[in-house]
Amino acid sequence: MTHAGSSNAGNNNEYIPEIPDALPVLPLIDTVVVPMAVAPIVVGHQRSIDLVDEVMRTNRLLALVAQRDPEAHPAGPDDIYRVGTAAIIHRLLRLPDGTLQLVVQGLERIRILDFLQIEPFLVARIDRAPERTVVNMEIEALRRTLGDLFRKLVPLTNDIPDELASAGDNISDPRMFAYLVTAMMPMETTVRQEVLELDDTADKLKRLINLMQQELAVRELQQQIASDAREKISKTQREYILREQLKSIQQELGEEDTEQAEIQELRQQMEAANLPAEAHKEAFRELSRLERLPAISPEYGTIRTYLDWMVSLPWNATTGSAIDLVCAGQILDEDHYDLERIKDRILEYLAVKKLKADRQAQSGLQSQSQRETENTDRKETDSMTESIFDDSRREPILCFVGPPGVGKTSLGQSIARAMGRKFVRISLGGIHDEAEIRGHRRTYIGALPGRLIHALRRAETADPVFMFDEVDKLGRGFQGDPAAALLEVLDPAQNHAFVDTYLSVPFDLSRVLFICTANTIETIPSPLLDRMEILSLSGYTEMEKLHIARRYLLPKQLRANGLQLHELKIPDADLQRIIREYTREAGVRNLEREIGTVIRKVARKIVEGATTPITIEAEQIPDYLRRPRFENEVVERIDRPGIATGLAWTPAGGDVLFVEAAMMGGQEERLVLTGMLGDVMRESAQAALSYVHSNAEKLGIDPKTFVGKVVHVHVPAGATPKDGPSAGVTMVAAIASLASGRLVRNDVAMTGEITLRGKVLPVGGIREKMLAAYRAGVKTVILPQRNQPDLEDVPDEVQRDLKFVFATAAEEVLAAALAPV
Repeated sequence: MTHAGSSNAGNNNEYIPEIPDALPVLPLIDTVVVPMAVAPIVVGHQRSIDLVDEVMRTNRLLALVAQRDPEAHPAGPDDIYRVGTAAIIHRLLRLPDGTLQLVVQGLERIRILDFLQIEPFLVARIDRAPERTVVNMEIEALRRTLGDLFRKLVPLTNDIPDELASAGDNISDPRMFAYLVTAMMPMETTVRQEVLELDDTADKLKRLINLMQQELAVRELQQQIASDAREKISKTQREYILREQLKSIQQELGEEDTEQAEIQELRQQMEAANLPAEAHKEAFRELSRLERLPAISPEYGTIRTYLDWMVSLPWNATTGSAIDLVCAGQILDEDHYDLERIKDRILEYLAVKKLKADRQAQSGLQSQSQRETENTDRKETDSMTESIFDDSRREPILCFVGPPGVGKTSLGQSIARAMGRKFVRISLGGIHDEAEIRGHRRTYIGALPGRLIHALRRAETADPVFMFDEVDKLGRGFQGDPAAALLEVLDPAQNHAFVDTYLSVPFDLSRVLFICTANTIETIPSPLLDRMEILSLSGYTEMEKLHIARRYLLPKQLRANGLQLHELKIPDADLQRIIREYTREAGVRNLEREIGTVIRKVARKIVEGATTPITIEAEQIPDYLRRPRFENEVVERIDRPGIATGLAWTPAGGDVLFVEAAMMGGQEERLVLTGMLGDVMRESAQAALSYVHSNAEKLGIDPKTFVGKVVHVHVPAGATPKDGPSAGVTMVAAIASLASGRLVRNDVAMTGEITLRGKVLPVGGIREKMLAAYRAGVKTVILPQRNQPDLEDVPDEVQRDLKFVFATAAEEVLAAALAPV
């Protein structure tokens, strides 16, 4: 086993002994000794030691050849290369462990022809193989190029002495310089052997130039990386040293470190925030992490933001004042006209809350000694009472459902004012990400709590009146279901421990009074609907709108447009005309817009020099609002047989619905339905036709009327989807009118579900439908008999103005709806 270390160049003028034709062969492991190079070699294998002893007794010459396989022991003829170097041993040192340390010098390149001896060591017949060297301009240029590259490599390599940097200038022999570079340049054993085996010096120089360029590129890149790393490290160390110096200076001046001051301020804020136990533990755990982090750490800002949220939330801050029912009733009356049932429910809630609070205060006055003397039954009663008092913090979830513009949102504001609490509103329309409610995980960049926690921080109180607006318009996407997230928020049994994903600790929502608003309950998920108490708000009558306009809308629009109350006089007749001819809605939003339009035109006249007060007469309304938008459509539409007026319910309130029927010849009897009707409404039309056809004689209709005829039923406003069973009696009236040739009365509207037997079944939305009939100028309304109790919800004004006909069968409907022959 033989190893070699670093090599040094030999002197070209040294005596080179005559090389015989046969030489002992010493295999080298991972080493290539080139001609004219001096190298140390360690010999440890017994076979190699015997070879060296034999050589030292003769001429000290041997052949040094690299092994192909470093693992071959002992190396045979097939395990070594065929090109090597003839060398002479200059020095031998025997080490205590039995190994030999040699200093050898390469003499000449040789080639092994064949092996003369294998045991006890290898002996081979050799042939001297010097390189071809043609001195010309090309080889000189190659030598100089290699010298320049070698000069650049020396400073980048610690293994090459700096004195060799100018070797290219001092060594004129291209072959000698090539072997110097081969010996000194770091490269793999196989690559060094490849250079040794090249027969032409020019080829050696070219190969070395390529290797040198690759090595230089790698070294320069390595040096650049190391330099950049040193700069970063030095910059960090410099900042650290400067900070430590700054701390020392601040301590000498009696000033406190800025970071420590912030952390100390945070600690004081957390102590003052009176956090719950779990939140207190989590906050101080994060604070301890913050103290150990440098300010430049990215996590420092994340933890700092989290702690800011923790200390800024109103964990125990409340603003609710003592409840005064009289004052609360006055506030509700000031802010809203009518809505008596809703106001009564709100006052009932306030009364229950005040009663529980008073009883809880009385229970707290009892001393511990008095409780210990009470008997067992009394203790059990007290235990039940205390449990009830614990539940008193659970606020009910009210949900106002009604058409737009009836005052759902403003009711929440009035409740907050009546209770002395702050009002917070969040619009849920279009939200489709669950994180909007629950918040984001802190691992995300830019993570923040959900809208609920945001709103509570703005309110700065733990017991606001919190309104979720448009809860029926929640979306659902791949980010989750916001409605599912609201289940925990709106459940009084579990919202005392609501966990926002960002905060990761429970927040007590049991003191919050949650109010929801919706236009319809149809699109609210059933589990969410089950957690709420539904309070329905219907549309207003004409007189109610007049009072609302006079009391609320007109003063509001005068202030908004810069006018004083005495500068404009609008009689009730003007407001009634605006209500009848320019708005037809359940609420009052469009009415407020029309009043605002009138007031803006009056403001322009005042600016142009008109004298005040300005009085507007009813006949002048078209001058301000142009032509009327609505008229008595019912009277104009019923102009021939086959048309009937129905009543429908929509999320925007009640509406008038027309059903038109026509009959034409065809090859077969069939029913054609148009008007974008839903499945239920299509089935109602089929049932209506089947009833009229099967009971033609009973209804005074010629049975042959429908023979071979196509009946076409159309419901106008074809771009609007329509569905539901309540148009059944209207379709019966339209088809019977068409078949009998009798007109349906102009002032009659109807609603109800029809069966094949002609029975009239009850329907919903009676209040909204009666208000729609009242607004449309209808005088008589045909209703199912079983809907008569629902008239209790209809305002007295509407009941006085309408005539109601209650029917149980289709014959009664037709008798009241069709005009005499």
